[in-house]
Amino acid sequence: MNKYLGIVLSFLFYAISLSAQSKKVVVDLWPNGAPNDNGITAKEYMSSDVITDISKASMTVYPSSKPNSKAIIMCPGGGYHCECYTFEGHNFAEWMNSIGVTFIVVKYRLPNSGHYEVPVTDTHRAIVLAREHCKEWNIDPHAVGIMGASAGGHLAATTANIFSENDRPDFQVLLYPVITMKAGKAQVDSKGFLLGGNPSDDLINRYSMELQVTDKTPRAFITFCSDDNIVQPCNSIEYFNALLAHHVPAAMFVYPAGGHGFGSNDSFTFKRQWTGELEKWLTTF
Repeated sequence: MNKYLGIVLSFLFYAISLSAQSKKVVVDLWPNGAPNDNGITAKEYMSSDVITDISKASMTVYPSSKPNSKAIIMCPGGGYHCECYTFEGHNFAEWMNSIGVTFIVVKYRLPNSGHYEVPVTDTHRAIVLAREHCKEWNIDPHAVGIMGASAGGHLAATTANIFSENDRPDFQVLLYPVITMKAGKAQVDSKGFLLGGNPSDDLINRYSMELQVTDKTPRAFITFCSDDNIVQPCNSIEYFNALLAHHVPAAMFVYPAGGHGFGSNDSFTFKRQWTGELEKWLTTF
């Protein structure tokens, strides 16, 4: 009996996965040309795990079958020099759809060591397009959030703090995020690839997101591991404290082991815990 049940469940999960893949939509963010350029001329390269040399932005939409659903726009990590588009991107789609969320993976243009304004231009464009296509993709236009992992978490936080009237996200979800560009606390590679080799103090402060939080910053969900030796935990902690200081609703979940970059990996001991907490958190607003 258990054997047959296992076969049936495996078939159902496979069918759900195929369904998510079949209804996905790929959208060019800038069909008429982007308003800025990152200077990358090399041909884009994609392996089974990462994409490099990204000079053309797009987003892949996995619409929920639930009408008027929340939408999450995902920014994969990769230190601002590549994008881990599988385990920090598309691999979340099936689960997100199963909990009634339209999931969007943005392939943002990389900053190419100094074109710091380029990635956030793409994420804001993705937010605008999600709202413009809200009926087509079953999205509540007032529940469009931004999510990111590692350097993608920094991009998500940047999107949530530096915005204009029509491209502010309604919430943010950050996985082991890079937050600060301050010496001694910054993730050095991410800082260099974003801001270049010798950024000014003003630029460092501008892209240190713990310094950019205001009362208008959207609510946040943050999770990381205390043994992260790639991005110091103080990044998340200082950002959380800044959110509280500005009365922004925030939830933070810290796990004792798992290091950096757990993403969607099943091998992460606390995957059931953090995904369950996120699912509950999404029902609170």
